[in-house]
Order: sequence, then C-alpha cells, then structure tokens
Amino acid sequence: MIRQILTAGACALSLSTGVAQANSELVTTFTLGNGMDVVVVEDHRAPVVQQMVWYRAGSADEPVGQSGVAHFLEHLLFKATDKMESGEFSATVAANGGQDNAFTSYDYTAYFQRVAADRLELMMQMESDRMVNIRLTEENIITEREVILEERNQRTDSSPQALFREQMNASQYLNHRYGVPIIGWRHEMETLDMDDALSFYQTYYSPNNAILVVSGDVEPDEVKRLAETYYGVIPANPDLPDRLRTSEPPQTAARRLTFTDERIAQPYVHRSYLAPERDAGDQEKAAALYLLSELLGGGTTSYFANALQFDQQVAVYTGAFYNGLSLDDTSFSFLIVPSEGVSLEEAEAALDNTYAQFLEEGVDEEQLDRIKLQLRASEIYARDNVDGIANRYGRALTSGLTIADVQAWPDVLQAVTPEDIIAVAREALVKEASVTGYLMKDTAAEEITQ
Repeated sequence: MIRQILTAGACALSLSTGVAQANSELVTTFTLGNGMDVVVVEDHRAPVVQQMVWYRAGSADEPVGQSGVAHFLEHLLFKATDKMESGEFSATVAANGGQDNAFTSYDYTAYFQRVAADRLELMMQMESDRMVNIRLTEENIITEREVILEERNQRTDSSPQALFREQMNASQYLNHRYGVPIIGWRHEMETLDMDDALSFYQTYYSPNNAILVVSGDVEPDEVKRLAETYYGVIPANPDLPDRLRTSEPPQTAARRLTFTDERIAQPYVHRSYLAPERDAGDQEKAAALYLLSELLGGGTTSYFANALQFDQQVAVYTGAFYNGLSLDDTSFSFLIVPSEGVSLEEAEAALDNTYAQFLEEGVDEEQLDRIKLQLRASEIYARDNVDGIANRYGRALTSGLTIADVQAWPDVLQAVTPEDIIAVAREALVKEASVTGYLMKDTAAEEITQ
C-alpha cells in the first residue's frame, strides 16, 4: 500500500490510497476495485473495533410517494439472507460480546457492529452478505411495516412537539425532500410493499455506493485484505443513478404556522431559517454559523440566556441550533419558551429585539475565545470513542465532504473571527427564508372535554 503522510489542511485528500495523520488520528483510505471506499482510523489503546457500512442513500433519495422506504429497508436488512436466518445477524454479534444496530437519516443509511478486534473478519463476512443477499418474505414485509408504523406512533404521533417539528420542517422546505420526515408520512408508510423495498435495495445497496469505516485496534493492511476478500468480490452496480435531487427555489416570503394540541403544557416559539451547509473545501460560513449558534443559545452563559432569561426574565429557556452536516441546504433555528404570564407574541418580539441588539453590539470576543477553547477540549475527548470517530467520518463523507474537510474542521472553527460571524448572520438569517411556529395548548379541545 502506498503510504503518504498528510497534515490536516495542508492539502486535499480524496478517497484514494493514502494515509492522513492529524489531531492524533491516523487515517488510511483506499478504494476497492469495485468502487467501495474504505476509511481506517487506528486507535490501539483498547482491543476494540467498530465496523460501519454507510450507504449514500437516505430518506431524501426516496422515490416520490414512497416516504419511509429507506428506514423500512434498514429494518428489513436484519431478516434472512442466503447464509443467515432472520435475526441471526444480531444474535451472532451478541454471542461474540458485541453490539450492533443501524440508523437512517436524510443523506445516508448506516449499519455498525462494535466488537473485540479479533472478531472483525466475522463482522465483514456477515455485513457483506447482507449487502447483496437479503431474502424477504411477505410475512417480513407485513411484520416490519407494522413495526415502523408503531415506531411512528411512539416517536411522532404521540408527541405534539414531534408533530410540530415535522410541520415546521415541511414548511421550511418548499421543494426539497428534506421537508419529508425520515420515518415517512403515515399514509405512504402504510402502502410500502416488497417491490418498494427491493427496488430501493437493488438501486442503492452496492459497493460503489458504500463507504466502509473501520475504527479501533486495527492495522490498515489487514483491513484492506479482509475488505478485498469479503466486499471486493461483490460486483459494482453499473446502473447506479447520479445523486440528483430537487433543489430549493429562492425563498421570498416568511412563513408562519400555529400548531395546537390539548396535551401541550408549555407553549413555545420556534423560528427556523434556510441556511448553507458545510461544503467540501468551503466550510468557513458553516463554521461561523455554528459558532453563532453557540454564542446565541449554547447554554446558560449564552447571549440569549443572559438577555432573555436573566435580565428581561421573559423566558425560562432559550436556544439556537445549527448542524451543517447535510448534502444540501440545512437550517438554523431559535427557540424560546416564555415565562409564566408572557405571551408567545411577547416572547417572539423579545427574541427578535435581542437578536437585533446582538447584531448591533457585535460578538463578545472573550466569550468567543471560551467557546473555541471548549471545542478544542471536546475534540480531544472525542478521540476516546471509536463509535464517535467512525460516525464523524461516515456522516461527513456521505454528506459530500472529504477526509481533508473532516480534519480541517477544528482549525476552520478556530480561524473564525467576530466579523465573520456577524457577516454570515446578516447574509444567511433573512426573514424571507424563515418559518416561525407557535406551539400552544388547544384550549377549545380542552373546553369540549370538560
């Protein structure tokens, strides 16, 4: 294997054979002959390894009318294959002292096992098997469809806060699939069938659409040997479609919604803005937005907390949130929970006035320095977690970033200036690209039940 030592930020590193060492992480990358990308992150402090297979296919890649099929398929991959009975995969992982699971997001679906380092070959053998050899029955379809519908019942339909967030998200995206819930709309989930699941599987579950991330007590050469043995023999999908998605049109009108529910005990105001994501080789705006969210709403010492909770005492909770890891435009949001006796209208006005005051005053440089110091500390602690390491690379790579972007991110954050933060706030957080939502108690429904 050709080995090339790179320092983060020194040059761009695509997923070709090579090694990058930065921030005390030794990362080796290579691509199998069938197009499967492999990332190996060495950490020899404990005899533990995590294998993750990330598919560049999530809920935002689903066909129109089949919302929830990506998550549905994730469940079905724990059923039978040519070599394993239904449920045997997880039972084998557990019998070997490990843990396994999977998760679906907008831009990816990921499967992982965390086991003793000497069990990696067995994990690769099983994971590569279900990449191509799942065997489904109509009973599987009926059973798992009921499981995901019950999951929606528990996580979304039974929670007015979750239903409210779902409506906020649908209002934020006028044309993009990010406006469709990852778990799916209930009426479409109810119609998912064998053909839907197998079509998504056969389209996207192939080595040339996957990233293998292995972190922990491993040697890159051994990982490469095993990967070639088990994954490298799987043919690429020659008909893998380009990752084309509908894009957002210019957003030219602020939107508002009110969500009422008799179960609401604490009303609040949620404001979201369409905002840029982290882009390969261009992460500066995203870094400034992330630091803006920390300055405004990152805990009890933030600008919103000091102004709205302690000085004005109009709120019992405030927050600002931004996650730039997405393939397409993401969102930036504010949240304010008013104090007793403060109306939602008064809380929203106080929030807007306080944000305007922040823009006029500018960034407190001492507070910014404290946040940057905390970020440095959290980066160091994160290296102790093989799960966190593998997730950091997998989420980034399936969102269009590179190894170099992942490793440059801490330094990009540290380089952000107060002027950068104010500039991106004025540019990105515009009312025309916003949705303001009120979550409140349905007093009419309450009166009917009395």
